[in-house]
Amino acid sequence: MFSAFVKLFQRKKGDTPTESSKSPAKEQSRKAVRKGELGEYKINIQLDQMSKEYKHLHDLLIHNARGKSGYSQIDHVLLTPYAIFVIETKNYAGEIKGGRDDKQWSVNNKFQMLNPFHQNYGHIESLHNVIGTNKDDIVSLISFTRRCTFSVDPELRKIASHDLIVYDIELTEFINRKINYIKLTTNQIRFSSEDIEKMYSELQRANITDVNIRSKHIAGLKEGAKVAGNTKCATCGKAVSEKVQSYCLSNERRFKGNVYCFEHQKDT
Repeated sequence: MFSAFVKLFQRKKGDTPTESSKSPAKEQSRKAVRKGELGEYKINIQLDQMSKEYKHLHDLLIHNARGKSGYSQIDHVLLTPYAIFVIETKNYAGEIKGGRDDKQWSVNNKFQMLNPFHQNYGHIESLHNVIGTNKDDIVSLISFTRRCTFSVDPELRKIASHDLIVYDIELTEFINRKINYIKLTTNQIRFSSEDIEKMYSELQRANITDVNIRSKHIAGLKEGAKVAGNTKCATCGKAVSEKVQSYCLSNERRFKGNVYCFEHQKDT
C-alpha cells in the first residue's frame, strides 16, 4: 500500500515540470486573455444592471461584406429609448494618443494601433444594415481599462459628442450622462419599447453563433494582424501581431521598450 502511494506521489511530482515548463510568453498570453475575459464580464454586469427598459447584447458577429473576414464582431450594443450605443472595448496598457480623424493612434509613443473609432464605424455600418435606424441615433463609445491614460482629442471626452472615449469604470456613468444630455437637448423619445424589442430580435437573428464560423473569423483576424504588423522582433526581424506588440510594450521593465516574437521573449 505504501509503495503504491509512493509511486503515485512520484508520478504527481513528475507531472510538475511539464506544467512549469510552459513558455512564459504563452503563459502571459493566457493571463492577458483571462484579464480580457474578466473585463468583459464586468462590463456585461454594468450594462445588464441598467434600466429594465434598455436591451443589451454582447459579442455579436454580423455579416459585413466590407470587413476583412466578411464579418463584424461587436463587443456590446445597448438599445435605449434615446440612443443606440455601440461599444468597443480595449485592454491596452500605457498612454493612448490620438485624434478623432487620425488613421492611427499610438500606445506609449511606440506602438501604432488602428483608430478605434474607425474600427467601430465598420461595426455601426453592419448594425445599420440589420436594423436600418438613423445613424444620428447611434453613439460610438470606446472603453479602455484603467491600465492606460488618455492623451486624446478633448472633444472625445465631451458629452455632446456622438464619439466618446471612456474608462471601463465610468462606462455606465457616461451612458447615463449622454442620455440625460439627449433628453435635455431634444426632449424626445426616439425609440418606443416596441421599437427596442424589434431591433433586439433582429440583432439576435442576425447574430452568427456557429462555432466554426466564429473560429474562422478569429483566425482570419489573427493572420491579418501578422501580415500587417509594422513592428518586427528585435532579435530575428519577424513581423509580430498587434497583441504581441501591445504585450511587449506594456512590459517595459522586462523588454526595455523592444518588441520580441514569442520565441525570443523567453530569452530576455
